[in-house]
Amino acid sequence: MKILGISGSARKKEKSGVYKLVRTVLENTGCETELVSLRGKKISGCIACLGCVKDNICKVEDDLTPLRDAIVEADAFVFGAPNYYSTLSAISHAFLERWFQFRHREGNTLWGKLGVAVGVGGTSGQFPADDIERFFAYNFVETIAKVTGQGAASCYSCGHGETCNVGLPMMLHGPEVHITDDMIPDVTKQPTVMQSAADAGRLLGERLRNDHDRENVTLMMQQKMMEMLGESV
Repeated sequence: MKILGISGSARKKEKSGVYKLVRTVLENTGCETELVSLRGKKISGCIACLGCVKDNICKVEDDLTPLRDAIVEADAFVFGAPNYYSTLSAISHAFLERWFQFRHREGNTLWGKLGVAVGVGGTSGQFPADDIERFFAYNFVETIAKVTGQGAASCYSCGHGETCNVGLPMMLHGPEVHITDDMIPDVTKQPTVMQSAADAGRLLGERLRNDHDRENVTLMMQQKMMEMLGESV
């Protein structure tokens, strides 16, 4: 069983809460894993060309192209993204948009696989985690766990965090805030969050090892999607 981890953070690995949480989930699965960072990659969103209809292979040539085999071969995914304006970062969204290539003519490449959604934000990572779960659902991938944490908003390092009236430091810590290292959020200093990531990894590994039945998961996710779409009509 192989699990593909994807970090949609634009930050360097050592600075990215998303990367750290995705890595923690993977490290606790007990399975073969691969971790890919989207930092620095050039990935377009879906351009609606429909070039993938005949063979379920996207015809847009960019940095997603060499990752397609890893997506196809993975039995499960751990996808993490930062909170940008209460949604996914652009490259995370673009990456998942391009999964449209797998959906045509009952293309079941991803059906019944498992996923863990990871979100990190200046106050909460819930929004990107929910968005990832929704993308998974459209591809009949079951989200078995969501991990969310508070990361360091850019306001802490932009140089104006102590004087900016709309910056998070002042909003969270009040006027006349003096930024110190100990107040800057770091997921590795949040025991509950790190435990959640480790637990998610163990659960994912157990699900994969205990006779994971993609057909049953697919049927369950199809029913779930029908219910979700019915509620939106």
